[in-house]
Amino acid sequence: MNFSLGFCKGTVEIIIEEKNLLSVLEPNPVEASSNGAEEVKRAMFNPIGTNMLKNIVKAGEKVAIVTSDITRPMPSKIVLPVVLKEIYEANIPPSDITIVFALGSHRKHTEEEKRYLVGDEVFETVRCIDSDMNDCVSLGVTSFGTPVDIFTPVANADRRICLGNIEFHYFAGYSGGAKAIMPGVSTRAAIQANHSKMVQDEARAGEMTLNPVRGDIEEVVKFVPIDFIVNVVLNERKEIMKAVAGHYFKAHREGCRFLDRLYKVQIPQKADIVIVSPGGYPKDINIYQAQKALDNAKHAVREGGIIILTASCKEGYGEGVFERWIKKAEAPGEMVEEIQRNFELGGHKAAAIAMVLAKSDVFLVSELSEEVAQKTFMTPFTNLQDAYDTALKKLGTDSKVIVMPYGGATLPQLVEN
Repeated sequence: MNFSLGFCKGTVEIIIEEKNLLSVLEPNPVEASSNGAEEVKRAMFNPIGTNMLKNIVKAGEKVAIVTSDITRPMPSKIVLPVVLKEIYEANIPPSDITIVFALGSHRKHTEEEKRYLVGDEVFETVRCIDSDMNDCVSLGVTSFGTPVDIFTPVANADRRICLGNIEFHYFAGYSGGAKAIMPGVSTRAAIQANHSKMVQDEARAGEMTLNPVRGDIEEVVKFVPIDFIVNVVLNERKEIMKAVAGHYFKAHREGCRFLDRLYKVQIPQKADIVIVSPGGYPKDINIYQAQKALDNAKHAVREGGIIILTASCKEGYGEGVFERWIKKAEAPGEMVEEIQRNFELGGHKAAAIAMVLAKSDVFLVSELSEEVAQKTFMTPFTNLQDAYDTALKKLGTDSKVIVMPYGGATLPQLVEN
């Protein structure tokens, strides 16, 4: 059987004998909206667990709308006009509204980027600002030991509305919901305290109930209440398939359930070999971005098996701290030990790769130099078929194979007997 997998702006080919193929993991077919703005309106008119937004906000109140920064695929320019229309219906003028881009630990935007994110009309009507780690209010400490330090304009607002997109997150379970506040508009110290829990077994994609990272995130809401959320689920083309609105917990969980129906893909057993692609450009532009697909693939491979990650990575490591951690380590285990002693953003992704390597080998098919690829502790290849043939030689010609063409989106789920 011949397969084409996304690689940079093109594809790479591989032939797999039918006897070896266990499963090909693609998004499940589900009914979804064909019009993003109309789906957002539908969700706003049918809020989950709250009144409609226009019945929550009141004239004279200061409203902060927290939305994603440019590193996220959240279509703010589609969602914001629908949200603002309802706020205006409550007789709140644009002068009482602030749109805050939740930067977390990311860089600040240019004015052109802000305009791009919200659209011309919103940008010229409503104040749009970046969050600032150096301008925060301390509100307390969670039971997990995380300081609740929140960007001042968000902390001081009378009402807080959080926007975001829901996708699997490799240690917070899912994105969206209260993540707009923590880590979105929090300090570096707060983010590091929260994210340091990523090394715990329950801190994994698709897990919410026992996940310490997500539990900590949602405890922050006790200190800084969220009045309303609008979250969306996107397809592979970044189009809105589903919107949920209302209560920060109840609406978010409904969105997560939809995501599960779409992207949690059942597998009958774990494979000896998993072949995974992030889906091509821009998801495989560097190692830092491609890591997400690798992390999802770990759920499909048996212990001692091989993951073949096919990702261009033509821009190299992709992040300075991540690169420093990789280059400094003499062995993968050092990074896991170090992240527990000294959590550092950027280093957390290096540690995540090391945690995968502790249980399986990783072959990396990329455009990286052999030296750079080897430094990641993965085995370098320039040809996907060669990598697969080598894996068969190592594990046996009867090895069972799972193919993940959209590794960043699909989450393997083992069928329980």
